[in-house]
Amino acid sequence: MDTIFFIVSKVVQFLIEPLNWVLVFVLLALMFLSLRKPHICKRLLVLALIDLVLVGWLPTSEVFLRALEEVVPKIEISKLETSDLGGIIILGGAIEGGEIAVDRGEISIYSSAERVTKAFELIRKNPNVPFIFSGYSGRITPKGVSEADAFKRLIQEQGLSEQNAHYENQSRNTYENVLYMKPMIEEFGLKTDAGQLKPWLLITSASHMLRSEKVFQKQGIKVIPVPVDYQTAHRLQWTSFDLTNGAHNWNILVHEIVGLFAYWITGKI
Repeated sequence: MDTIFFIVSKVVQFLIEPLNWVLVFVLLALMFLSLRKPHICKRLLVLALIDLVLVGWLPTSEVFLRALEEVVPKIEISKLETSDLGGIIILGGAIEGGEIAVDRGEISIYSSAERVTKAFELIRKNPNVPFIFSGYSGRITPKGVSEADAFKRLIQEQGLSEQNAHYENQSRNTYENVLYMKPMIEEFGLKTDAGQLKPWLLITSASHMLRSEKVFQKQGIKVIPVPVDYQTAHRLQWTSFDLTNGAHNWNILVHEIVGLFAYWITGKI
């Protein structure tokens, strides 16, 4: 059932992502042109052009993405004491651990690299606190090593201690991240004198933090959000047109909207 849910969520995201509809409109326009219906063809091409404008004009995506990134406020983690922490959680989604890593012998990091760099920073500052990296692959047909195994290699390359390192390398989405980590958190997490689990720092992208935090709450795990990888500023870029950044923003936004709705309707949050 989880596999079907995973595949369906990927298909739905592809179908509703705005940039993909440009191709649909163009193909339909060509079809109606071949059927000698130029008036319909022209309308479809106009729709494709409008779609491109909406994707490329950055405020159309930023206004929604910024709202999503600001739902979970940033916490001053510098004010937290190590003794207050149960551990550190790093969610996958930033590392290329697949076929390229195997072929090239190098681990590549995506645009969400802050998940990794912030993890390195916090692990160095809290060497006696356990940490878990969670993630296999978000692809339907993954190849090569898992993200968790790739992160383990990065930890070794950075010369960081693996004494408190733990890795979860089965999960394909956020729900599975939490599901597979829960026993590890309960086993390795630091506890209070009363035997209660201390809250864990949770590192993930700001846009992904709302869904992640809600899944952890549903599973009864206390976390302290550490949002990173912000894609928007406090002000919208009203005069900016960039198809690459716009498509990237819409991809993130649609992914999270689909994820939140799917998790809500299936009782995962």
